[in-house]
Amino acid sequence: MTVADLRETLLFLLLAGLAVPLLQRLRINQMPGFLLVGLCFGPHGLGTWAGAAPWLADITFHDVEGAKMFGELGILFLMFMIGLELSPAKIWALRRDVFGSGVLQLVLTAAAIGAIAFAFGNPAAPALTIGLTLAMSSTAVVMQLLVRAGALATPLGQACFGILMLQDLAVVPVLILVKGLAGSAGAALGWTLLLALAKAAATIALVYVAGRRLARPLFAAFAVQRQPEVFVALILLLTLGVGAATAAAGLSMALGALLAGLLLADTEFQYEVEIIVEPFRGLLMGMFFMAVGMELDLRIVARYPLLLPLSVIGLLCVKGGVIALVLRRLGWRRAVHAGLLMGQGGEFAFIILGYAVGSSLLDGETGQFMLVLVTASMLATPGAAALGERIAQRGGPGDTAAASAEPAWRGGHIIIGGYGRVGRLVADVLARQGIACVAVERDHQLAAAGRASASNVYSGDASMPDMMARLGAGSAAGVVLTMDDPKAALQATHALRRHYPSLPIFARARDEMHARLLKDAGADGVISETVESGLQLAHFALGAAGMPEGAAGLHIGVERAERLARAAGDPMPPADR
Repeated sequence: MTVADLRETLLFLLLAGLAVPLLQRLRINQMPGFLLVGLCFGPHGLGTWAGAAPWLADITFHDVEGAKMFGELGILFLMFMIGLELSPAKIWALRRDVFGSGVLQLVLTAAAIGAIAFAFGNPAAPALTIGLTLAMSSTAVVMQLLVRAGALATPLGQACFGILMLQDLAVVPVLILVKGLAGSAGAALGWTLLLALAKAAATIALVYVAGRRLARPLFAAFAVQRQPEVFVALILLLTLGVGAATAAAGLSMALGALLAGLLLADTEFQYEVEIIVEPFRGLLMGMFFMAVGMELDLRIVARYPLLLPLSVIGLLCVKGGVIALVLRRLGWRRAVHAGLLMGQGGEFAFIILGYAVGSSLLDGETGQFMLVLVTASMLATPGAAALGERIAQRGGPGDTAAASAEPAWRGGHIIIGGYGRVGRLVADVLARQGIACVAVERDHQLAAAGRASASNVYSGDASMPDMMARLGAGSAAGVVLTMDDPKAALQATHALRRHYPSLPIFARARDEMHARLLKDAGADGVISETVESGLQLAHFALGAAGMPEGAAGLHIGVERAERLARAAGDPMPPADR
C-alpha cells in the first residue's frame, strides 16, 4: 500500500466517523449522506480547486476506480444480507406483495418511464434501460425510514417490503436484459435473452442445490470453535467464492452473493452471520456510495437547471402514482404514502447505469444526468415520506388497517437462553400451553439437534445484545436462562438487564452462591438446581422416616422459602424459621 492509498483510506475513515454522523443529525439518510460526502470531497467537488489551492489535494479523493473496487464489495455484501432475508418461507408468506404487487409495479413503472424517455428522443433500447433502472427503489433508504417510524410490521410496511424484495430479486434479470440490449439488436435480441435466462436459471439451480449440501455442514464443522474470525473467513469464502462461480458462468457476482445469502437463510446461523457481517458491510457500502458521489458532475445541474428538478418531481409523481395504484387495497391515503416513500431511484441504479454507460448503451451525458437524478431523488425521500405520512394521518383511524401478522415470537413470546436438557423441557412445556418461544444456544451441536425438531432454535450467544434484539427481546414476555455454564448465565443476565431494564429474567443457578450472583446481576427469579434436587430428595427421606406427607411438605416449603430468601439477600425473620 502506497502513502497515497493510506491517505485516501484515512480520509474515508475520518469522513465516515465525523461527516456522516453530522449529516444524520440533520436527518439525512446514511446512504445519501455518503453520496454527498463523496460529491463534496471528490474530483468534481473540492478537488476542482486543487490546482489553485494545493492543500485541497490532501483532503480530497483522487483514486475513484480504487474506491469503486472496494465499494463493489459493499454491494456484494448488501446482496448477501438480502439473500439472508429472502428465505423461501418469507417469500411465500409475502407472495401477494412480491409476485403480485411487486411484478405489477416493476412492469408498469418501467413502461411508463420508458415511454417518457422514448418521447424525449431516446432510442427504444436506452429508453427501456432508463425505465427499468428508475423502476427500482432504494432498499437501504426505505427500510431505514420504515424501521425508524416503527412501521415495518404494518400492512404498509409489509407491502413496501414485498415490493422491495421483488426489486432485489429482479436486479439480476434486469442486468441480463441490459446486457442483451447492449449486445444484440432486432430479432436476435429475444433469442439472446432467452439463452441468457436459461443459462442463469441452470447456474442458479446448480449453485443452490450444491451449496445447500456444502454451506451448512461447512459452517457447522467450524462453529464448534466459536471464533468470530473463523466465521468472517467462512462468510468471505462463501460470498466471494459463489460470486466468482456465477461470474465465471457469465453472470454477475451480485447474483452469486445473493445466492450465498440464500444458502444460509432459515438456518441456525442466520442471525449470527448477520451480526458479524453488518459492521463491515456498512463501511463497504459507504465506500460504494462515496465512489458514486465522486463520479457525480454537478456541471450537469448547471446545464439543466430546470429540467433536473422537474425530472425529480416527475419521477416521484410517476413512480409514486404507479405504486399508489398498485397498493390501492391499503386505502388511497396509505397507498399515496407508500408511493411517496418508494418514489426515489435505488442504489442498484448506479450499477445498472454504470454497465449501460460502459457498454455504450447510454452516452456519458445521459448517464451522468441519470446519476444526478437518482441521487437527488434519494435526498428528497425523507421529505416526500414525511408528506406522505401527513396525508395518511388525515385519513383517521378508519383508513389504517390492523398490523399484519408477524411471526409468533415477535411479541409476547419467551426467549430461552440455552437449549440443553433444561431448555428443551421449558420449550416443551410452553409449546403444550400454546405459548410461543424462541431459543438461542452457543453449542452448535445442541442448536443443530434442536433445529432438527424445531425451526425456532438459533446458534448464538444470549449475552449479545444484537442477537437478542433479533429475537425480539424488546417485545418479549420474558427470558429464561438455562445454560450449564455459570459464567455464561451471569454474563447474559448482566447484558440483558443493562439493555432491557424492564424485561423479566428467570435463570437456572448451579448452587446458592451462583443464585446470589444472578440475583445481584438483576435476575427476577432464580432456581438453584443443587437446592431443588436436594429438597426433593429430603422430601422423600422425610416420608421414608415416617413423617406424614403434609408435615414433610410443610417443612420442605419452609426450607425452600428460607433458601430463596437467602439467595435474594433477604434474611428470614426468626418467626419464619
